[in-house]
Amino acid sequence: MVITGLGVVAPGGVGTKAFWQTITSGRTATRRITAFDAAAFRSRIAAEVDFDPVQAELSHREIRRLDRAAQFALAGTRESVTDSGLEPGRFDPTRVGVSLGTATGATCKLESEYLVLSDTGREWVLDHTYADPHLYDHYMPGSMAAEIAREVNAQGPVTVVSAGCTSGLDAVGHAADLIREGSADIMLAGGTDAPISPITVACFDAIKATSPNNGDAAHALRPFDRNRNGFVLGEGAAVLVLESEEHARKRDARIYAEITGYASRTNAYHMTGLKPDGAEMAAAIDAALAESRLPADAVDYVSAHGTATKQNDRHETAALKRALGPHAYDTPVSSIKSMIGHSLGAIGSIEIAACALAIDQGVIPPTANLTDPDPELDLDYVPLHARERRLGAVLNIGSGFGGFQSAMILTRPGRRPL
Repeated sequence: MVITGLGVVAPGGVGTKAFWQTITSGRTATRRITAFDAAAFRSRIAAEVDFDPVQAELSHREIRRLDRAAQFALAGTRESVTDSGLEPGRFDPTRVGVSLGTATGATCKLESEYLVLSDTGREWVLDHTYADPHLYDHYMPGSMAAEIAREVNAQGPVTVVSAGCTSGLDAVGHAADLIREGSADIMLAGGTDAPISPITVACFDAIKATSPNNGDAAHALRPFDRNRNGFVLGEGAAVLVLESEEHARKRDARIYAEITGYASRTNAYHMTGLKPDGAEMAAAIDAALAESRLPADAVDYVSAHGTATKQNDRHETAALKRALGPHAYDTPVSSIKSMIGHSLGAIGSIEIAACALAIDQGVIPPTANLTDPDPELDLDYVPLHARERRLGAVLNIGSGFGGFQSAMILTRPGRRPL
C-alpha cells in the first residue's frame, strides 16, 4: 500500500504546501477563537483554519449544503486527486473506495440548527418547520464519506470510522487493509473535523483537558514541556490517495511513502484516563512493527500524539520506551499539534501526511514551544527547530478517549522489509 496523493486543510494555511511550511518552520497557528464569542469559556483559544470555501472552488450549492468539516474533506479530496495524477474515466470505479475518519461529524451545522429550531434554546419543543432541508445529512456522518465518493465516482467500499482522536489514523489503516485484502485498488482515505464550536469547547472545559493559557495563545500548546497544561483545540482535514504498489507502478505514479504496518489496541480501562505504563500503546506499536517485518531499531522518527496533557505525554513516553527499548533514546520524537492544535478525528490523517512528507523531503518537523523540558520525560523531542534527516521508517501513533491506541509504520518507497 502506497501513498500517491496528499490533500491537507490545516491551521496556518490551506493546502499541502502551506501546511508543510507551517510545521517545518516551527510557526504556531494557535490564537484566540474568532468563530464565536468565547468570553464565557475557561479556554478561549484554538487553532482555526483560515478557510474560504469560494477560494477553495466550492460551488454556492456545496457551501450552502455542506457542514464546514465536509467542506474541508471535499477540498482535501480535490487536492489529493490532482496531486496523485488520477484521471477520471481511467480507472474502474468499482475498485475505488473511501474511508473517512471523524470524531464530531457535522457539529457546526447541528449546533447552529439547534439554535434555530429551539429559538436559541428558549423552546424545549423544537419546531421542525424551520429545519434546514439538509439536516439529515448533517446528522449522519456517513454523508461526508458519500460526498467524497460522489466527487470521485467511487463505487467500491465507502465507510466512516469514528474512534475519537484516532479516527483519522484508523481510517487510513482501514483503507490500507481493504487494499491488502483485494477489495479495492484505490482508496481515498483520511479524516476531517471542524469542532471549534461552543458545545465542543464546553465539553473540554468541563474536564479541563484544554489549556487555559488565554493570554499567550501562540505558546499555549507545549507538548513534553514542564509547564504544559493541556491541548488547544484545532480543526482541519487530510485526504490521502492510497493504492496498491502494483497499481501505482503501472501508471508511473509518484509515491510519497509505503504503509507497511498498522495496528490498533484499547486499554479497556477508562473513558479519558490512561495507564501510566503505556502497555496498550506499546502493544499496538509492536503489532505494527511485526506486520512491517521491521525491528524496533529500524524506526528513524516518531510522530507523537503529543497533546501536552500531563498524563498523555507520560503515557506516550513510557510506551515508546517499552516498545522500542534502548533505541527509544536515539529516536527523534515530535508533535506537530504544538503548531496546528488538536483537530480530534482529523489529526491522525494530518499527521500521516506529515510523516509522508517527512520521508519525501528528509525533514523532521519540530515540537514548538518546548523551552523547558519536563525532567520526567527524557527522550529526544526535537525542540523548536526542524532537522534534516534521511528517513527510512517512521512511526505514527495516536491515542483517543475510550482507550483507543493506534500505530502505523510508513517507509521510504522501495525499501523492502527484512
